[in-house]
Amino acid sequence: MSVRSAYWQCRHRRLEWTARPLVMAVVNVTPDSFSDGGQFLDSAVAIRRGLDLVSQGVDLLDIGGESTRPGAVPVAEDEETARVVPVIRGLRERTGIPISIDTRHASVAAAALAAGADIINDVTALTHDPAMVDVARKSGAGVVLMHMRGEPGTMQDHPIYGDVVAEVKAYLGERLEALRKAGLDPDCVALDPGLGFGKTFEHNRRLLDGLPALAGLGRPVLVGLSRKRMIGRLTGRAPGDRLAGSLAGLVFAVMRGAHILRVHDGAASLDAVRVTVGLMREERSA
Repeated sequence: MSVRSAYWQCRHRRLEWTARPLVMAVVNVTPDSFSDGGQFLDSAVAIRRGLDLVSQGVDLLDIGGESTRPGAVPVAEDEETARVVPVIRGLRERTGIPISIDTRHASVAAAALAAGADIINDVTALTHDPAMVDVARKSGAGVVLMHMRGEPGTMQDHPIYGDVVAEVKAYLGERLEALRKAGLDPDCVALDPGLGFGKTFEHNRRLLDGLPALAGLGRPVLVGLSRKRMIGRLTGRAPGDRLAGSLAGLVFAVMRGAHILRVHDGAASLDAVRVTVGLMREERSA
C-alpha cells in the first residue's frame, strides 16, 4: 500500500517503514488494562519493561495511564499524569527510542511531551479534549487518529454500521481534513481503524480485510489487535494466552498492508513481521 509520503513525522523524528512495518510495543501503567493491568503500575517496573522491549528491538513504545478497554472507568487527569510522566522521563533518560503517550487528555499529552514523548495516540482522534489539537500542532508531535464509536464504558453496546470500512474511512478522512485546516501537518498523522472500539467481531474482520481502502487516505495505517477479544473468540483463550493467535492476526495485517503494529509481545512480533515481509518479497521476486 502506498501513502502520499513514505514517512511519519514525529517532532524531530522521521519514522519510515521501507524495510518492514514498524512495531509499537505497549506498556500499560494501569491497574485495569484488559491484558496486563497492574503488572507495570509501579514506575520502576514499567521502565524496566520498556527497556526490555527496547532490547528486543521494537521501534516505538506506547505508554498509557488510563485503560480504554470496554467498560473502563475514566481516570482523573492528574492521576493519569502521575502514572505516565515518571515512566516517560525515566525511559527518555535511558533510551532514544520514539515514545508515544496513549491519552485523550491535552494536559496529560502536554506533560508527556515535556517529559520526552514524541507521539500522541488518542483513541478519540483528538475530539475528546478541545485543547488537544493545539498541543499537537504547537509541539509538532506525531498523532494517531483512532476511530471509536461511543465511549469506552458503552462502546460495545450493540454497535451498528451499514458499511463499516466505508464509514470508518469517511470518519478518519474527515478528521484528517479538519486537522489539516486547523494547522496540523498531515505528515504527522497516522490512522487507526480502532479494532474492538465500538465494533463486533465481524466489523473487526472486515476492517482488517479493508486496510488497503483505509491506506487510500494517504497516511500510514496502525493496527492494534494484540490479545484482543477477537483473538479470544477465535482461540478460546484468555488474554495472557493469546500470543500465537495475536501473531497470526499480525501476519494477516502485514499481508493486508499495515504500516505500524501495536503489540504487547516485542521479540515474537518482530520475528513474525520479519518472516512475513521476507516471504512476501520472495513471492514477488519469484
